[in-house]
Amino acid sequence: MTEDEKPQSGDQQNWPGLSEVDKALAENRLTAYTWKKTWADPWGRLKLILVFAALAAFLIFVLIDESLITF
Repeated sequence: MTEDEKPQSGDQQNWPGLSEVDKALAENRLTAYTWKKTWADPWGRLKLILVFAALAAFLIFVLIDESLITF
């Protein structure tokens, strides 16, 4: 039997792609936890609101400046 044909035990099986999926799921949970924790903190909530308001104001400015929105 060659090296490639030997059966592997359950701990040694390497399923291509599953490690990336596992890492992505873990990062998604971490991101969700971070968002929830930030929203629960009053100063963090204020910062989030200010950042999103600034982004929205910038987007509106660009749309008006490029004449995509007229009043």
